[in-house]
Amino acid sequence: PLPDDEIAPQDFPTFVRPMLTTEKFEDAAAITGIGASRLGRRLMVSPLSLTLEACEAAIADAGLTLADIDGLSTYPAMDAMGMGEGGVTAVEGALGIRPTWINGGMDTFGPGGSVIAAVMAVATGMARHVLCFRTLWEATFNQLMKEGKVSPPGGARVNSWQAPFGATSAAHTLALNAQRHFHRYGTTRETLGWIALNQRANAALNPTAIYRDPMTMDDYLTARPITTPFGLYDCDVPCDGAVAVVVSAVDAAADLPKPPVYFEAVGTQIIERTDWDQTTLTHEPQVLGQAAHLWTRTSLRPGDIDVAELYDGFTFNCLSWLEALGFCGIGEAKDFLNGGAAIARDGVIPLNTHGGQLSHGRTHGMGLIHEAVSQLRGEAGDRQVADARVAVVSSGGLTPSGVMLLRTDR
Repeated sequence: PLPDDEIAPQDFPTFVRPMLTTEKFEDAAAITGIGASRLGRRLMVSPLSLTLEACEAAIADAGLTLADIDGLSTYPAMDAMGMGEGGVTAVEGALGIRPTWINGGMDTFGPGGSVIAAVMAVATGMARHVLCFRTLWEATFNQLMKEGKVSPPGGARVNSWQAPFGATSAAHTLALNAQRHFHRYGTTRETLGWIALNQRANAALNPTAIYRDPMTMDDYLTARPITTPFGLYDCDVPCDGAVAVVVSAVDAAADLPKPPVYFEAVGTQIIERTDWDQTTLTHEPQVLGQAAHLWTRTSLRPGDIDVAELYDGFTFNCLSWLEALGFCGIGEAKDFLNGGAAIARDGVIPLNTHGGQLSHGRTHGMGLIHEAVSQLRGEAGDRQVADARVAVVSSGGLTPSGVMLLRTDR
């Protein structure tokens, strides 16, 4: 028999804290610029050069100059394991912008949390134009490690509690949650497969995606196993690339060349324990609380959403966010997906329209924000969702996470 839930999924909304003020900080800011570097496998270029490519593109897209940027925000501020270029320190050293506000926190609202932090900085008057950035060069780092040119990182506290049991990666940890979901709700590998196939179909329309070749369910099911129930195509694609986003004061946004994308609401509340080795197995941790928090900060509801860009480090991340956000009930994704039709570009809720991290490449959630803005601006080309006005974007899960509702008035 299954043990009782520490907190039943349906009870999470009862733990959400009420808003402290009727004024929402989200109303003070908008996304005015987006940029991305070249993206690929083993590019063998400096991660800082990728960061600068993305940052310069985002600033130009916003119609700004370096002199206009007075804030820097990233997650996390590190350069280990191919997970960054050195953070704010490295980027400020390269750009020399003398910011009035910076953020490089490791513990924030998921990988895209740098954007939520930037909104807060703008809302409090600490900055007017914040440049948010995220760079990964895992593909090159792994190749250099194989060649003995860089060293693997040292041990961490959690290794004492996870490594002896063979849990040496996020895949191992999240797979336990997925197995529990399978057992409890009848979820199958095919359920996850429809998510992987959807992302690949979208990537085929995206010239910047790393993997664009067609994929069948048989391809998905027969791919080499990683950790039960995950196979190769349940996992995102390590790559080299950077994404940058400019968050501006809403009054400044009106005077810039691109249509602003506004922040309707964010969800950030932590309700469960956050340690990977001490958290729940009932569902994916750090999605239900954040999703419930989001819906208390807006009058919009799941039926109002035109496009969803949901974190997909693994297929199960995506399934968990679909359920947590209320596109279907907890445990109902296997039926809701309807063979993938519900999440196709012309379906109930178009999902990860650029190919997601599963096929486009692992950009730690920032690529999802970039795509949401592209969709809301009507700039997504062949993969454009018709009349997209409202998007939901999530970042993280398993670790502390965040979710945003974005909208446009164009």
